[in-house]
Amino acid sequence: MDGFDNYDVNMVETHHIHKLDKPSGTAITLAEGILENFHRKNGWTLEAKDAKEKVLINSVREGEVPGTHSIKYYSDIDDIEIIHTAHSRKGLALGAVLAAEFLKGKPSGFYGMDDMLKF
Repeated sequence: MDGFDNYDVNMVETHHIHKLDKPSGTAITLAEGILENFHRKNGWTLEAKDAKEKVLINSVREGEVPGTHSIKYYSDIDDIEIIHTAHSRKGLALGAVLAAEFLKGKPSGFYGMDDMLKF
């Protein structure tokens, strides 16, 4: 039992119409985090037909939306939903500056957010 036996999960990520990647890197990272703890799923998908075994990511592109990510756990009993909505791109720009400062002087290689954000 993984604590989520009565629940299923899906995600909706919404970005502006100019964003080319579907799903976004943030949505993929969130899905990978879900998969670490939701053992009935074995990957993520953009196709509803595969949602029984995989985390469904619904990628929406509309208007000039900077970014909204919603994760929903749902069951016959209740729903649990977590939503992050960016109101501007200022946070994204600040994050890029902080990441550049973090990388200054580090050896070449691949670094992820978990390297920078040691919680």
